[in-house]
Amino acid sequence: MSWTVIFIVGVIFYFLTRGYRDVDYQHININKKQNLKGDLADHEAGLLVALMAKVAKADGKVCELEAQMLGNTFTDISRVFENSNEIREELKKIYKKEMQSFENTLEIAQKYLNLTRRDYRKRLGVMEYLLNLAFIDGDFTNEELMICEDISNTLEIKQSDFKALISRFEQFYAQREAQKGMDLEKAYDTLGLKKGVDFSIVKKEYRKLVRKNHPDILMGQGKEQSIIDEATRRLQEINEAYEIIKKDLV
Repeated sequence: MSWTVIFIVGVIFYFLTRGYRDVDYQHININKKQNLKGDLADHEAGLLVALMAKVAKADGKVCELEAQMLGNTFTDISRVFENSNEIREELKKIYKKEMQSFENTLEIAQKYLNLTRRDYRKRLGVMEYLLNLAFIDGDFTNEELMICEDISNTLEIKQSDFKALISRFEQFYAQREAQKGMDLEKAYDTLGLKKGVDFSIVKKEYRKLVRKNHPDILMGQGKEQSIIDEATRRLQEINEAYEIIKKDLV
């Protein structure tokens, strides 16, 4: 799993640890295993997963990173229950059901507001998590913005806080894309190629450079150790450059 996904999944525990009361069985309590009372769909855990389903499906697709993030979140939430395996399966069922329609989005958000009305920071943490989910594929669509706005307004998130979260994610992903572009340019330069060439040319040049810099071949040619060491370093750069270009083109 990438470091980005690990960071994002970790965010959920920021708000799971806040605002619950031991006597309130509808809240998540991470300090002790709890038995589910009532309908999971009306529990804080079920409502969170339902909101996640709305945001994840807003752009009409669920990418691999989203799927990884959701899967880990199901596991993290279910761990607070005694029958964690059963709860995880129930959370998955809630998720699949809530992906089918957006009609009850505001109703679900209102239920979550009613449970957390005294804890604004928790709701802000939820909104941060949902925006993480929307941004994770690097493409924050108008559809995702609209549904996040609807949820944010219903959760009574301040407009200034909502806009600040969006701005932070936009800056983060813009910087990541810029870094990716620089890495890609450097990769082509390492292989002595110009960006835009056909991948077949990339493979041909890559194989030629591997043969030229392979330490076993140079050792067989009786080259000095300093030359072999430099070729080994160079070969690592070539392999890394090829993988970056391959990931971009294939």
